[in-house]
Amino acid sequence: MPPRQFSRTISCCDRVPRKRRLVVALMAVPGLLPALVQAQLTGAAAQPQVLDAPWGLRLAPQLEEHPLASGQQPAVFLLGNLVSATADQDMAAQGTAEVRRNTMVIKANALHYDQDTDMADAYGQVRIINNGNTFAGPEAHLKVESSEGFMTAPKYRFNVTGGSGSAERVDLLDSERSVFTRGTYTGCQCATDPAWYIKGSEFVFDTGADEGGVRNGTLFFQGVPIFASPWMSFPLSGARRSGILPPIASLSSTNGFELAAPYYFNIAPNRDLTVTPRILSKRGVQMQATFRYLSPSYTGSITGEFLPNDRITHTNRYALYIQHNQNFGNGFGGYIYYNKVSDNTYPEDLASSANQFLNGTQLLYQQEAGVTYNNGPWSVLARQQHWQTLSPSTAPYGREPQLNVKYAKYNVHGFDFGAETDYSRFRITTADATEGERVVFNPYLAYSVVGPGYFVTPKVQWHFASYNLSNISSTAPVGQPKNFTESIPTLSFDTGLIFDRSIRLFGQDFIQTLEPRLYYVYTPYRDQSSAPLFDTAESDFGMAEIFQPNTFVGNDRIADANRLTTALTSRFINPTTGDERARFVLAQQYYFEGQRVTLLPGQNITQAKHSDLIAGASLKLGAGFASETAFQYNVDNNQLVKASVGFGFSPGTSKVLNLAYRYTRANTTLSNTPINQILMSGQWPITHRVYGVGRINYDVRGQRVVDGLIGLQYDADCWALGVGLQRYANGVNTLGAQVSSTRVLAQLTLKGLSSVDNGLVSAFRASVPGYVPLPPPLPPQARFTNYE
Repeated sequence: MPPRQFSRTISCCDRVPRKRRLVVALMAVPGLLPALVQAQLTGAAAQPQVLDAPWGLRLAPQLEEHPLASGQQPAVFLLGNLVSATADQDMAAQGTAEVRRNTMVIKANALHYDQDTDMADAYGQVRIINNGNTFAGPEAHLKVESSEGFMTAPKYRFNVTGGSGSAERVDLLDSERSVFTRGTYTGCQCATDPAWYIKGSEFVFDTGADEGGVRNGTLFFQGVPIFASPWMSFPLSGARRSGILPPIASLSSTNGFELAAPYYFNIAPNRDLTVTPRILSKRGVQMQATFRYLSPSYTGSITGEFLPNDRITHTNRYALYIQHNQNFGNGFGGYIYYNKVSDNTYPEDLASSANQFLNGTQLLYQQEAGVTYNNGPWSVLARQQHWQTLSPSTAPYGREPQLNVKYAKYNVHGFDFGAETDYSRFRITTADATEGERVVFNPYLAYSVVGPGYFVTPKVQWHFASYNLSNISSTAPVGQPKNFTESIPTLSFDTGLIFDRSIRLFGQDFIQTLEPRLYYVYTPYRDQSSAPLFDTAESDFGMAEIFQPNTFVGNDRIADANRLTTALTSRFINPTTGDERARFVLAQQYYFEGQRVTLLPGQNITQAKHSDLIAGASLKLGAGFASETAFQYNVDNNQLVKASVGFGFSPGTSKVLNLAYRYTRANTTLSNTPINQILMSGQWPITHRVYGVGRINYDVRGQRVVDGLIGLQYDADCWALGVGLQRYANGVNTLGAQVSSTRVLAQLTLKGLSSVDNGLVSAFRASVPGYVPLPPPLPPQARFTNYE
């Protein structure tokens, strides 16, 4: 379009010094001065600096928008080295010319503005800055107020989202929407030669809705096309949008080459659906779908997987996972957890790459629904619970149904009291197993005396249980009754002292504490051999368990006890920050009588006079060094029963090294096989952009790798690549031997386009304590950042 001839009816001046351009522009637009008085700042943080007293202009420390009063129009400013105008009609400027109106700025070598039509025509090195978006090209024609017009051969940048590109033409529909013809788009921050970009015949952008779309689009990475589609939509920032997610590729010894291409449906801000076709070269095509929903009163997800006619098993295979939580209000809630797979080998064969890469093989699937009530001291649970158990795991009992009621009050004139009532009907999928009903009532009463540097808490509690067995196993003891009751009291006494002093070590001040503690518990012996083991097992032996009255977990066994637990703790605390820098613990139990209650008939009865010695230490030193150590030592036999030693070193971001050793002496629970393992893990930068991630769990006795993970991550300016190789346990074979599988997983992240994790980053995070993901793309800028 040729330049329009500028009107010369009124010539303000042909040559105007640059310092006077603003004054000339204002004089050429009469009637618009009242709008200027709105641009005033208030507040002590921004004292206005008067620039020109007659005009009343003030220098603002930051850009702000000030809404105009009803009926007012914003001022239009025209600046240039050479300015001419017709009163209230046409204005023209040449030489570093500018038109400004509200947040709209147009710059060019030559400008013409028609006040009647609000049309601005710009020629030569044109730049348009509006609402955080920048367009640059040789020519533009634009209605200033509505931001409607076009530009030829534009280069553009969305300041708020970080996207940029170029095109043959752009049609501006308003301040947020634009259409580009035969152009490109990239989220890379570099101005030239981006690592990835999209090329298409037409782009449609809506910065207000944070959404972009392209027709006949091709995605290029490092100049190589990697994906094409007749229509693609994508977010302009990190927000959720419908579209194709990055494909997930992996190589597995079980399924061969795997390729999953997820498609994401952003149904609503609180609902979405992901549909994933998954190609397994050895088995066929599996379809997966996950629907998630969220509301103020409920949340949940539904996942379904289906593989028709598995080429290896020649069967249809499926999985269903449902999770729902509901808040009914007034303290009432509910939930549903339903998980089911088609066959015993489904988890090791077909579990999703992300889950199995992270968790290994799952053998128990929960199928449960319940209603809850929580209000003040009351807590109620009513549920129906069942389990799907896969071989070779042992089936647990299900509660079909259970009603559990708890009541607890604290510090009522120093007293704590409460009770638990539970009714459960236990059923199991194992044949020839004992089943039946159990009613439990466990009241308690405690009184605490707490003072500066000491505490004393006596407590009395009672265990009542009534059994009604509907089926008795053939392996049960002869004469096993179907109906019987139990009544077992327990008395405990917990007391401790706290001493502290100020000390100075290694040139630093600390507060050192010395905290002795005594815990005595007495429970008389009651024969409980008639009670089946519905939900009871032997508890672990550690610092948390030795201060509990019962050495069993569950309500089917209450251990007789006449023992005293002693413990001594010393802590070193930073007096300025309160940070605990070190802790040392020693604890041991002394038995006045041996325990006679056992889980199963015929088990050995404890006759020792004292328990194993527990010793632990926790250190947090400078330079990112930390250590956690715990030992369980049998003094009588001079044997180490358990040991756990761990060291961590993290001097900076993305720099962490962990070393740990675990040992457990052989026992019946471990099938007389000891645990003797070394664990090493870490994350460390190899070069400026390459990070190494790894973990190895090595069985010293078996001289084999229990599980291992090694990976590399490359972090570029606008893309990242991660590769992981994992060796993981995958169940046991028919001979009972451990089976392992190997998996390779790769993840390419195009920053500014998609940041979906396909399981690799989750695996790194779970395998390496202290792992820090690679930094995300830079946050978007504000609309007025780099304002011209």
